[in-house]
Amino acid sequence: MTISVAVADDQALVRVGFCGIVAATPGLAVVGEAANGAEAVAVARSAKPDILLMDVRMPVLNGIEATGQITSAAETSSVRVIILTTFDLDEYVFGALRAGASGFLLKDTLPEDLITAIRVVAAGEALLAPSITRRLISEFARTPALGVPGPTATGLPAYGGGARTRPGDAPLTAAATSAQAAGVRADKVTGLLTDRECEVLRLVAAGMSNGEIADHLRISPATAKTHVAHLLTKLDARDRVQLVIIAYQAGLAHSGS
Repeated sequence: MTISVAVADDQALVRVGFCGIVAATPGLAVVGEAANGAEAVAVARSAKPDILLMDVRMPVLNGIEATGQITSAAETSSVRVIILTTFDLDEYVFGALRAGASGFLLKDTLPEDLITAIRVVAAGEALLAPSITRRLISEFARTPALGVPGPTATGLPAYGGGARTRPGDAPLTAAATSAQAAGVRADKVTGLLTDRECEVLRLVAAGMSNGEIADHLRISPATAKTHVAHLLTKLDARDRVQLVIIAYQAGLAHSGS
């Protein structure tokens, strides 16, 4: 099955480069381009690509705000966004994930790694650059668990446990927001899951792939994949990024666990 891809970047040469890489890859097809965030939202609505490669710094509407509009709208909720930027900064990482992005890569990523990222995210996985994953886990480990006073109706508590929010941050969508809004605590999350699923959720939060989970638990890769699929369904999560968010926000995972 062909994976449809759209590219949003305000720099024409960069946009053409990404489109060229995608178009030259068997099994992938370019279905749209955008030069700013507003155009990215329009392309998501008209072309409904499987994957949208999204730059962060764009005119009219930045990539994080555009991602939030795309992932929160019913008509474009199936579009998975991979953020691509030259800036490895926390404010972009957390803003993008809170907006519902399924992946985050730096623009110096090798072409073959970009293609792998597209395929991984299209398959329902989540993908973050290793340096970003380490900071993400550390940051979530310091965020109050669900049910602790502080969350608002529009998103999770400010990252790092403070009251400060960052300009341009969009509310966290799907599982994490719905869980928080419903007042889901750790006991309620675990009440939805079997003991094995709780164990798998902790391993997902530790950054393990399905194959690594299978090796760790001495089960088949297919069984590991089934457990992750059950987690996504039971917790109403969009992808593995949101499973990580739920695990940390519910206090089921900790830094170094």
